[in-house]
Amino acid sequence: MIRTSAAARSVSLASVVVWLAASGALAQAVQPRPATGPVVVQGAMDVEVRTLAAALESPVEEHVGAWTFWRGTIGGAPVVVSKTLKGMENAAAATALAIERYHPAAIINQGTAGGHDAGLHVADIVVGLETVNIGSFKTGERKRGEGSAFAGWVPLDLNRSEGSAGQDPNAARMRRFPADAALLAAARQARRQYAKSAVVEGLIASSDVWNSELDRIAWLHDTYGTTAEEMEAAAVAQIAAAYGVPFLGIRVISNNITNGGAYDRSTGEVGQNFALLTVKAYLSNRVVVGVQREPAGPR
Repeated sequence: MIRTSAAARSVSLASVVVWLAASGALAQAVQPRPATGPVVVQGAMDVEVRTLAAALESPVEEHVGAWTFWRGTIGGAPVVVSKTLKGMENAAAATALAIERYHPAAIINQGTAGGHDAGLHVADIVVGLETVNIGSFKTGERKRGEGSAFAGWVPLDLNRSEGSAGQDPNAARMRRFPADAALLAAARQARRQYAKSAVVEGLIASSDVWNSELDRIAWLHDTYGTTAEEMEAAAVAQIAAAYGVPFLGIRVISNNITNGGAYDRSTGEVGQNFALLTVKAYLSNRVVVGVQREPAGPR
């Protein structure tokens, strides 16, 4: 285990990057990252990263603040596994740290999620064509005693406006972060090799809210097309976009209250196995097109 002496400086940098990305300041000057760095694969909890970390060749464990990284190789190509911890803020900070330390060619954020689509069953895989933040809304104006009505809430694109997003009509939309084409192609290759459960493409929704109200889940699904919800992917996608790093979200359905699907902890391993197939397909495609491999260590 290695603890970096630059941890405090890196954490401070991550905080600045998260603030800048949230304000939209970085979105104006995105510089695409080189394609020769490692692939970073993330999960929030032990049950979402341990299989991936165990798949690394010659892994080295590193800690920066509260976040853990394992760097190594898969088939000789550099890969970094990142335990982001739960929630949007943790995921954003872990992503900024990973980008600054390892200069990745791509980021895959994977883990467990709750289903919004009644056609999905526990252990099914969702590959995110897009990722959205369902925690960024402006509520309707209601007087004291009139209660709350989520159907009148309006989404806020916080990257859209320099001023008050709540007063800018151009910000009243849901920011969608699309999957990188090469990563999506790798996930589609993985789907052809995968037969343990259904694999669908959809919209991954993120927030620091655990939604258990069936009417609200149905509203999100019907209004915005959400397929599954969790607590990290959109934050990762936002920071990756600010840096110009290719991104893909993958989720395994761990529970689905829309059809009575009970929570299954073991789905974390199912999701990692599919993510591992995706990583291998992506790395194989990079070799085919002649991308040179290089060490995965910090630079």
